[in-house]
Amino acid sequence: MNKSTFGRQFTVTTWGESHGKALGAVIDGCPAGLPLCEEDIQKYLDRRKPGQSRYTTSRREGDAVEILSGVFEGRTTGTPISLMVRNTDQRSRDYGNIACSYRPGHADFTFDQKYGFRDYRGGGRSSGRETAGRVAAGAVAAKILESLGISLCTYTKSIGPIAIESFDREEIGRNALYMPDAQAAEKAEAYLEACMKEQDSAGGVIECRIQGVPAGLGSPVFEKLDAVLAQAVMSVGAVKAVEIGEGIQAAELKGSSDNDGFYSEDGEIKKTSNHAGGIMGGISDGSEIILRAAVKPTPSISRPQNTATDTGENISLEIHGRHDPVIVPRAVVVVEAMCAMALTDALFTNMCARLERVQEFYRK
Repeated sequence: MNKSTFGRQFTVTTWGESHGKALGAVIDGCPAGLPLCEEDIQKYLDRRKPGQSRYTTSRREGDAVEILSGVFEGRTTGTPISLMVRNTDQRSRDYGNIACSYRPGHADFTFDQKYGFRDYRGGGRSSGRETAGRVAAGAVAAKILESLGISLCTYTKSIGPIAIESFDREEIGRNALYMPDAQAAEKAEAYLEACMKEQDSAGGVIECRIQGVPAGLGSPVFEKLDAVLAQAVMSVGAVKAVEIGEGIQAAELKGSSDNDGFYSEDGEIKKTSNHAGGIMGGISDGSEIILRAAVKPTPSISRPQNTATDTGENISLEIHGRHDPVIVPRAVVVVEAMCAMALTDALFTNMCARLERVQEFYRK
């Protein structure tokens, strides 16, 4: 069966297809009383909408969100929040040549094998446009986190072989690639120009740094916080790997280098380092959570590629239409949204971890 719902206590169900009438999300489990309006959500959607630079698809979508339920007089009511984003610039004709053939790097073949049917118009449910619903819901989760003093800073760490060498938070919003390093952004743009001339695409790495998360979130076995975060971010179609803290580099370290020590200061336990990336034993330790997501190159490229049709004919395919030469900049806010949803769900789930906290809450 198709599973389109994420979370346990704070749940998000996304719906819609790339070339359908609309896309959206339904949030269940949001507490009553959260101040919320469409503008709160729109500023997140504006970060992922197409047509913002020459490095994104030219598809012109305003991505204007509509709150259909769950909000009254500017505050959440505690009932399901339904969010909708209408599609206004579909060009289904751009996909006529792939109606019966499988695009390399896409979900066409696997979707067909699972369901025996697929929506070839932009990938349908498998399209990256599905993430509009995730971002809308993630904006609500981020506002809940903000009310608790938890903040997320997400940016492009690298494009292809070009990685940041410095960090200026203000620079993230100044360039089209969402990189906190102006010089790296300039080099990455030159790299992308070369890819575009070769009718090719690029991938990259997104980093999310989360501050203010209290110690104690997560679980020691199957619901480890790092596992939940990884599952949330890996559910984004273009993401092929997730790292927490040192990540893959931890395999090259010795225990004496990788271990985070502890010390006490004014009665508070702190860490001497943060190689673990804010999570130890599947449970948050109170320090900054550091997550990285590796995003593959955009699979839709104009150069000829070998493929086959659904009748078994071998052909050469050139993909036309409007496609991002790099997905990474628009995926930055998607990664942030998924992290926000995962953390909000973990916070709500953790509220019943100790009996004394439940008793304190209900004690008259």
